[in-house]
Amino acid sequence: MTRVAQAYRRIAECGRDEVFITLRPQAEVEAECRAATGPLAGTLLAVKDNVDVAGLPTTAACPGYAYTPDADAPAVAALRAAGAVVIGKTNLDQFATGLVGTRSPYGAVRDSLRPEHISGGSSSGSAVAVALGFADVAIGTDTAGSGRVPAGLQGLVGIKPTLGATANAGVVPACASYDCLTIFAADLETAQTAMAVMAAGAPDRSWPTDTPLAAPPAPRVAIPGALDDLDPDWQAAFGAAVARARAAGFEIVEIEMADFFAAADLLYHGALVAERADAVGEFVAAAGAADGLDPTVAGIIGAARGHTAVGLLADRRAVAELRAAAMARLAGAAALMVPTAPCHPTLAQVAADPVGVNTKMGRYTNFCNLFDLCALAVPAGTAADGAQFGVTLLAPAHHDAVLADLGARFLGEPAGPAWPERAGVARSVDLAVFGLHLRGQPLEHQLTGRGARWAGPLRTAACYRLYELDTEPAKPGMVRDDSGASIAGERWALSPAALGEFLAALPAPMTLGAIELDDGSTVTGFGCDHAAATAGRDITAAGGWLAARSAPVC
Repeated sequence: MTRVAQAYRRIAECGRDEVFITLRPQAEVEAECRAATGPLAGTLLAVKDNVDVAGLPTTAACPGYAYTPDADAPAVAALRAAGAVVIGKTNLDQFATGLVGTRSPYGAVRDSLRPEHISGGSSSGSAVAVALGFADVAIGTDTAGSGRVPAGLQGLVGIKPTLGATANAGVVPACASYDCLTIFAADLETAQTAMAVMAAGAPDRSWPTDTPLAAPPAPRVAIPGALDDLDPDWQAAFGAAVARARAAGFEIVEIEMADFFAAADLLYHGALVAERADAVGEFVAAAGAADGLDPTVAGIIGAARGHTAVGLLADRRAVAELRAAAMARLAGAAALMVPTAPCHPTLAQVAADPVGVNTKMGRYTNFCNLFDLCALAVPAGTAADGAQFGVTLLAPAHHDAVLADLGARFLGEPAGPAWPERAGVARSVDLAVFGLHLRGQPLEHQLTGRGARWAGPLRTAACYRLYELDTEPAKPGMVRDDSGASIAGERWALSPAALGEFLAALPAPMTLGAIELDDGSTVTGFGCDHAAATAGRDITAAGGWLAARSAPVC
């Protein structure tokens, strides 16, 4: 059975008509999959229905708003060019206004395992499509947590990248200043592959030359000092996640969250919500009964029209002040780890209190985009009440690779180049090291402290000699010599700015230059002034610095 046939069989068996607003005919998807080429060839892609797919209606979960675009959104186009095939457009909280997944005339999207509970929103259909095996990856959007809350409740990986990492063209705006395209997948590697493709095209924001490519070896990770808003089962689930993080080598520190929560409250309860009125307020004001407005969404957007420009400016200033205070609390930490959601409500609970429950769901998500943070939601087991439980790692803008590294360690998966490096938005250069910068050696911190990523062992071509220099502490010096041997070393990837810092601070007699490797390629690496090196003890026969240090002295 083909992957497409399997997906459509699952769709028929599950009877979840609320997941897709538009589902493409199976024959069309089969034909495109057979013709697909590229790194994502044959990958089934679900697209949140506020993101344009050429020829398919974009409804934003509002029938009266629907239009049919002639072109894909750039993010969709990039994924399709890499071989992904769109299976359909997914349901959402109308106009991406909600974290519950119930605010849609196309039906409330139910949890993948416990259908009496919510899916989480607003990217509800996208998350459930992946969780139920209808699609391999799905595009979501995130303003207040829409790309993270459904991931947490559905046991998925959700990547909420740095704002502007992908182009937002072809996306119905919610709050344009804080909107972000996201990816859902069942595992971190698949999510990273899709995110790298999506981000490689035309990002809306440039990345600095000192972008970190990995987390430190023993990263400090902050957690909330109190979890008063979680019931005992979910507090226990978060406690288990913290223990798992410690076992993965994380140093855990507790911080006060008041500044984070104060900003989260501003997203909906202040003037910042006026951006939602700017996006679709005129349509909502003129809409009639036949347009299919959700009453809760209509109320939120209608009320948002009453805010003033002065109020918006005041709240943006308040966010900036709260961000400065919150980032000071995070100083020295590689990331903040929080529960992705504080609870898993039933559909009945949301119906009884649609605004209050939604507000609670955003407790640990609403501040993220306001503070210009990137985020990675990962599954973290099951709570005692049967809910799938997830945690989210958050870090400053452009630290997405740090989160990917931490996420891989937390999940026990291999950590390689993260999606920003694969996409080319975070530039990297390779550096070959042969002595005190090797892993576990005294100067490794000069690499890891600059966000360098260990990229594996290497060997030079058989034309180098290695000497132990007469220094304190002892260190090696390597020079090219056609009568030499192959020398063992390591490859590290680091940002261009970090490499520049190394070059500027390089002490004599060390040099940086082209090193020939045993596979015929070259890489920038550490060498040594010839006269200084040859004045030392020749240790070439050992084949490397670590081997020479462990060999007995004759």
